[in-house]
Amino acid sequence: MGEPGDAAFQRRVLEAAFALLEAPEGPVLVDFPETIPDANEEPLTCPLPPRSDDGLPEEIAEAKSLRPAYERAKTEYGRTNVGRLVDADGMSEVIESLIRVKEGIPVNKAGFPRNDIFESTKDLRSYYEEAAVGLAGHIPKARAAESWFYQKTATGKLMKDVKVKLQAADWPHADGLTPGTQR
Repeated sequence: MGEPGDAAFQRRVLEAAFALLEAPEGPVLVDFPETIPDANEEPLTCPLPPRSDDGLPEEIAEAKSLRPAYERAKTEYGRTNVGRLVDADGMSEVIESLIRVKEGIPVNKAGFPRNDIFESTKDLRSYYEEAAVGLAGHIPKARAAESWFYQKTATGKLMKDVKVKLQAADWPHADGLTPGTQR
């Protein structure tokens, strides 16, 4: 669907898709004539705010420092993708669960909300990506906020470390913990 906020491009894609319904027979597979350059190698440029030094794990202090940026983005755009299992107040709980898994606690005993690592970490990632929008002050190119999360934040690194630990333990579906574009 193209870059966020590019309504004209998105309309062209939808019009082309609906035009395929007029094909005399199917299935129909047609390449769209325009391409969007992939920005997954270019993390969003937005510095992390200073963290408080109150004895919290680095990842939790980082998430707390991003709360004002998350709230700015939520207010600016009038919506959030955070809340599948936890809201913004629950980010510390998800991070604590990830830390426990990294330390060797089994996933089902780590304390994830509803015992669901996947939906919990989707909320965490959404929180960070929306905070990145609040820091940057604009909607980034496709996957730039995702790359920023995994390449530039302590929590993104923690998620990658947990994925590696779960892969080494032959945990089913460990690959689904992070996108394939973020190794």
